[in-house]
Amino acid sequence: MNPEKTVSEAILYRRSVRIYDAAKPIDKTVVKKCIAQAALAPNSSNMQLWEFYHITSKDIITQIAPFCFNQNAAKTAQQLVVFITRKDLWKQRAKANLRFMDSNFGKNTPKEAQSSREKVARNYYGKIIPFAYADFLGVFGFFKYLMMQTIGLFKPVYRQVKNNDMRIVAHKTCGLAAQNFMISMAAKGYDTCPMEGSDTLRIKKLLKLPLGAEINMIVSCGIRSEKGVYGERFRIPFEEVYTEI
Repeated sequence: MNPEKTVSEAILYRRSVRIYDAAKPIDKTVVKKCIAQAALAPNSSNMQLWEFYHITSKDIITQIAPFCFNQNAAKTAQQLVVFITRKDLWKQRAKANLRFMDSNFGKNTPKEAQSSREKVARNYYGKIIPFAYADFLGVFGFFKYLMMQTIGLFKPVYRQVKNNDMRIVAHKTCGLAAQNFMISMAAKGYDTCPMEGSDTLRIKKLLKLPLGAEINMIVSCGIRSEKGVYGERFRIPFEEVYTEI
């Protein structure tokens, strides 16, 4: 394998590769390390509402390919990584953050002895996160929305508190993890292609994902063939998308 690329080199190297070279396998331990780097991505409130399914079985890849509409990126993939959101695990992940605080600040410290930082953090994961994520059939979310809109008449507030808003938050942060993964792969000289076009219901059943899991995207992996990149990179002129204020 070539020397690892810098971040800038990896970003320039990364392309959405549609056809992989069947004669060039990739090391699943390297891919796993890149997934571990994906888990270091920034994410909302450090809730880490994601899971990563690393598909190395050729049989499973063959079964998934038709559910990705037989895209070449899926059919020729050496491996796949399925990025999954788990908004339904918000209680467990909030408790995990609180346990981490126990290891940092000490457990059962009297409130009057807690530092201001600890008080804020414990209040955040103990009260604010439950307020933001708790819902029942969208009813509580609607009332939260009305309440925050009313408060927002008098001061700045966080307004995205409905159930679907929190779902979007989980998908945004999972997307950040996927980008971390693809840049990490590019740094190793490995290629990827993010695929949003798929029958997520059938893939969810195939992988036996729990009810609350949602597929964010599937990333195929391999080494590009000569025809793997379909054309020159095109981007809208930077000046059209950049604004300095």
